[in-house]
Amino acid sequence: MTPRTLDHLVLPVANIDTARERLTALGFNVAPNGLHPFGTENCCVFFKDGTFLEPLGIAQRETCEVKALKGNTFVANDQAYRFRQGVEGFSSIVLKSDDAKADDKLYKVNGISGGKMVRFGRAFKTPDGESGRVSFHLAFAADPRSPDSHFFSCQVLDAPKVNRSALQAHENGVLGVNEVLISESNPTDFQYFFQTYLKQREMDVDSFGMSFEMTNSKVSVLSPVGLKAFHGLDVECYERGMKFEAAVLSVTSIAKTAALLIKNDVTHHMMRERLIVPPAEGQGTTMIFEESK
Repeated sequence: MTPRTLDHLVLPVANIDTARERLTALGFNVAPNGLHPFGTENCCVFFKDGTFLEPLGIAQRETCEVKALKGNTFVANDQAYRFRQGVEGFSSIVLKSDDAKADDKLYKVNGISGGKMVRFGRAFKTPDGESGRVSFHLAFAADPRSPDSHFFSCQVLDAPKVNRSALQAHENGVLGVNEVLISESNPTDFQYFFQTYLKQREMDVDSFGMSFEMTNSKVSVLSPVGLKAFHGLDVECYERGMKFEAAVLSVTSIAKTAALLIKNDVTHHMMRERLIVPPAEGQGTTMIFEESK
């Protein structure tokens, strides 16, 4: 059984323009805004490894509310996250999919379905003027014990060929998402969920938590003690359930990334040759930069 491939991370933000400003200050090349037919919008950051970040904002609140009431799982999950965790954060891990319907069936059979599938299309425009339309099919997984962590797979349908190389070049040197960090007081309680969702039976386990390898990245679920010891993150589990804490991003040169953050007056600190940037308005979550090996 081949492990799954990470597609992107969803980062709810209060204002999409603020997100663009913050991500630009962090050294990212941010794509033009994309408007969804159910009221949300994004300004994505694409990487050379095929992964990307999706800062997600609210463009039309009334539309979002109507679509959520009508059963749109994507919007309902976003609204639930914002209600419980606030308008800035890290809400979803998304996998690439060649067959979202098969994923939906897999999730249902194994008792981890996260709701009805969503299919939608939207227009897009690249910085160099290319435009077109792209469609998506989403299948959702969930563990009811963890209401603030959302998971789905994304199949891209009828996607036109677009050269993203310009969008994948970032001043901070980021190449992709190396790891996703998640907190939970007893990580192995969610072993079965990840083994099913990631199609990965093998895992690394120790007293601090567990990690699962994907084809292009890694997911680690750690206790607060583990996150503090290995990543310098101060988190507290006030209640049970997983919470996405940070994205670990690979860069070409940690020295160049540090120089950029200093130049742009971005608060950060160094731990074990890694740059840690705490959450800020428009950023969503902690970002950790480490040099590519």
